[in-house]
Amino acid sequence: MATQKVLVLFFSFWMFVSSSYQIQLILVNNCNHSVWPGTLGNAGHDHPRDGGFHLAAFEEAVFDVPTGWSGRLWGRTGCCFDERGRGSCATGDCGGGLRCAGAWGVPPATVVEMTLGTAASSLHFYDVSLVDGFNVPLSMTPVGGGAGCGVAVCDVDLNACCPAGLVVERGGRVVGCNSACLALRSDKYCCTGEYGSPARCRPTLFSRIFKSLCPRAYSYAFDDATSLNKCTATRYLVTFCPPAK
Repeated sequence: MATQKVLVLFFSFWMFVSSSYQIQLILVNNCNHSVWPGTLGNAGHDHPRDGGFHLAAFEEAVFDVPTGWSGRLWGRTGCCFDERGRGSCATGDCGGGLRCAGAWGVPPATVVEMTLGTAASSLHFYDVSLVDGFNVPLSMTPVGGGAGCGVAVCDVDLNACCPAGLVVERGGRVVGCNSACLALRSDKYCCTGEYGSPARCRPTLFSRIFKSLCPRAYSYAFDDATSLNKCTATRYLVTFCPPAK
């Protein structure tokens, strides 16, 4: 009987620890201009920091998310908000609010996607995606985690070499680079319709340009082999404008 009580207490303690376990995200702005990070949890998940906040040049922010959190982060640029948190951004805008609070960032925007464990696995999956286009260099790096943990990164300013048909300008200045899907709106470039499978949707000229410059980022929807990373670290560093390797 005493043994059973000990087992019950141990199991209850283990369940409490595992359910309250946190993973730390460290966001660093290494750009020489402000960035307004946007955060969006997938269905059933919270939006850290109410979905968005300001990060001045060379500042950092630290917050925790629970094990199993799944969602995305991106950087908004060229933002202006009033005292009520209403305004707009040149790229990545999420409904005209400082706090995105469940709203998506308007493309083009470089995105970090992550799923930090599932019911079936303790592995964390993460990537940097250019499927929604590009606006600012971005990386996600595990702090610790052991061998085999990869770095998800696009550390090149694609705005400087964006193909003419994909360029996004504000006030005569290039602020973003659309993906071919966003610019051309066809199944072939969006991996939809009859092209909605890895066998049918293949790299295009535009995705190859992105891939040649950022080989460790998603260049199109089915670019898993060289872009999806796995790890079990307890801390991850997300850097806007990471140093080029």
